[in-house]
Amino acid sequence: MLFSGQTAVITGAGTGIGFAIARALVSQGANVVLNDFDEALARQAAEALTEASRRDQARAGRCIAYAGDASEVGFIHQLVETAVATFGRLDIAIANAGITVFGDIFTTTPDAFQTIVNLNLRGSFFLAQAAASQMRRQSDGVRGPGGSILFMSSVVGHLGHPGLPVYSMTKAGLEMLARQLVIDLSPLGITVNAIAPGATLTERTLDDPTYVPIWSRITPMGRPATVEDIAQAALFLVSPMSRHITGQSLVVDGGWTSVGIPPV
Repeated sequence: MLFSGQTAVITGAGTGIGFAIARALVSQGANVVLNDFDEALARQAAEALTEASRRDQARAGRCIAYAGDASEVGFIHQLVETAVATFGRLDIAIANAGITVFGDIFTTTPDAFQTIVNLNLRGSFFLAQAAASQMRRQSDGVRGPGGSILFMSSVVGHLGHPGLPVYSMTKAGLEMLARQLVIDLSPLGITVNAIAPGATLTERTLDDPTYVPIWSRITPMGRPATVEDIAQAALFLVSPMSRHITGQSLVVDGGWTSVGIPPV
């Protein structure tokens, strides 16, 4: 059990990649505080993972829901405090919550710009701040402070994509943030990395009947990623197996950024 006795917080985890990461962590013994803006969705997701853990008593951790806006600094502090109050410590923070708003340079409004930046960048930065501050406080004399922070970037932080100038900017910014925080967090034994998923099958993308055919054709590996593909990469970067990897971004895209064929 790679994560037995550890506690994680994951934002934006009611569905999709965040939920898959939560499910994988719970199955490996972690206790998870699952956040989503939608209270009913967060509760439903946590209940599903709790039910799964009951069926596997020897392995699984626990999961609780904590709904709220992961772009708000006050809420972020409450999220971390809830994790510590419930499970006693915090070892992993995954800033998965994000929003995509399409529009080119001519049509992007100030409100749309601020909404994207607030959640994708501000929320991720201040979750890292709150989580790292807690990790620094909780040295037990054996493991030391330590911990892992993970940001969710995107392949469009590496290659331009039509209609996503602000979103792409925020995702590239998260990768720079991971590199920058190495300076502050490495002396504390805290790793900080990012994952850059490519085309991925989620509840949202599966609603588009053209998504799978297009991305299967232009992805060298012949298919889009599953949420489990991304979750397994995430687990590696927050596990003891990657304890000397920090300040890095792992692209999980089936080779798409190597060829850069546009989805048309």
